[in-house]
Amino acid sequence: MTSTLVPATTAAAGPGRVRRVAALARGELRLFLRNRTAVINSVLLPLLLVAAVPALGIDGDVPLGPQLIVTAVGVTLVFLTYYNLVITYVARREDLVLQRMRTGELTGLEVLLGTAVPTLLVTLGQIALVTVGVVALGEWSAPVEYLLPVVALLGGGALMAVLAAASTAFTRTAESAQVTTLPLVVATSAMSGLITPLSVFPDALATVARLMPVTPVVELLQLGLAGVTWDGEVVDAGGAWSAAGLPLAVLAGWLVLGTLAATRWFRWAPRR
Repeated sequence: MTSTLVPATTAAAGPGRVRRVAALARGELRLFLRNRTAVINSVLLPLLLVAAVPALGIDGDVPLGPQLIVTAVGVTLVFLTYYNLVITYVARREDLVLQRMRTGELTGLEVLLGTAVPTLLVTLGQIALVTVGVVALGEWSAPVEYLLPVVALLGGGALMAVLAAASTAFTRTAESAQVTTLPLVVATSAMSGLITPLSVFPDALATVARLMPVTPVVELLQLGLAGVTWDGEVVDAGGAWSAAGLPLAVLAGWLVLGTLAATRWFRWAPRR
C-alpha cells in the first residue's frame, strides 16, 4: 500500500497551517526531550565526531576553522537529522500515530514537517555550538560568500528530511533503521569530502563522489566559508559562485528525486 504525502482533502493554508505544524512540533519536542538516550546521542555523538577532526590530524585543503564547521554540518545532517528522522517516522508509523494524525485537519506534508522540526532545531543548535567553539578557539574567519553556506544548510536539511521519509519504505521497524541507514551513512562518511578531501581521489572516483547526496552540501560550504573548490583551488566570491554550479545542480537533483521517492513510497500504515 502506498500513499501520497498530501491527502485528497487539503486543509486550509495560511496561519492555520503554521499553527498546526507548530502545535505538532511542540508535542514532538516534548517526546524527544523525555527520551534521555536520544537526547544524549543527539548532543554528544556529533560533537565527538567533530572533535575527532583535529585529533586525527587530517591534512585537508580547508583551514581548521571552516573545516570544523563543514564537518559539523555534514555529521549532524547525516548522523542526527537523517538517522533520527528515519527512526522517528518509522516509530510513529508502527504505533499508528501517523494514521491518527492524518484523520484530522493535518495534511501529510504538515505531519512530516511537524515531526521533523525538533530534530532540525537540534541540528541547528549543534552547528551553532560548534561555530561558537570555532570563534572561541580563534579559528574563525569571515566567509568568502555568505549565501552559499545558508543554501547548503537549508538544502541539506530539506534533503535529509525527504531521504529519511523515502528510507522508511524499506525500514520495517525503528530498530532496523540501524541497518537501512547504513549505506548512506557509510557512503557520505567515505566519499563526501568530510573526512578525506576529494582532491586526493582519482579523477573518476572524485567525479562519482561529487554526484552523491551530501557531497554538494560539503562543496557549497567549503566554497562559501573558505573559497576552496573540491580540487583544492582557492577562489574569491565570484569564483565561488562560478564553481558552485555543479553542486547546486546536484543538490537540486537529489531534492527532486528524494521528494518523488518519498511521495511515491512513503507508507502511513504499519508494514505487514
